[in-house]
Amino acid sequence: MNLLKKLFRRTPERTRPYCAALIAAAGSSTRYGGENKLLQELGGMPVLARTLLAVDRAESIDEIVIAAREDELLTYAQLCKTFDLQKPVKVVLGGATRTESVLRAACEASPEAALLAVQDGARPLVTSALIDEVVLAAQQYHAAAPAIPVTDTVKVAVNGVVESTPERSKLFAVQTPQVFDAELLKAALQDALRANAALTDDCSAVERFGKEVHLTDGNAENIKITRPLDLIVAEAILQSRGE
Repeated sequence: MNLLKKLFRRTPERTRPYCAALIAAAGSSTRYGGENKLLQELGGMPVLARTLLAVDRAESIDEIVIAAREDELLTYAQLCKTFDLQKPVKVVLGGATRTESVLRAACEASPEAALLAVQDGARPLVTSALIDEVVLAAQQYHAAAPAIPVTDTVKVAVNGVVESTPERSKLFAVQTPQVFDAELLKAALQDALRANAALTDDCSAVERFGKEVHLTDGNAENIKITRPLDLIVAEAILQSRGE
């Protein structure tokens, strides 16, 4: 931790790359039941507010760009004011897909940004330390993401019939933030949009672009709020943290 603080300490002469955090917050919350999961209360504040505060506290992050649906632009802007974020924040209109939303946010980031850290708005239990660690890895590898080993046996099936069982030791559940060289990410996202590629995360865009992604240690508590049950689990994690 002391090494991270030294590397990310702000000084008049910049000693680290400028990094903009892109918050993916333009989804429709379909699997949550249609309600905006990012505005659900978690430990006394909205899910998105917890995500933003963790990003705001990360020493490796210089600015925040939030991709939102049109009907949530003002709501999210007010949220940033209410919780007094210290980093420069911009709320921009997202797109029809995650890929388009992240690309729009990336294009609105400062031209100074050498790194872009894409964070799910629905991962409110991410820690600032984890963010800093992934950004540090991206400085070296140009593309990095936290991940944890899969513990369940996974089956590949078609129409309910098992086709294969992948070797579990090679399977990882990837989390966010996913951090990339800024120009690499924008080029990969643009290429994916041109190809109409169906992607579920930003690493996939970089992978199909022919670049390697380095995995760092994730955190089992860094869960994504997808369904109402996830919110119950997140509340339990907060209680175990004493928050």
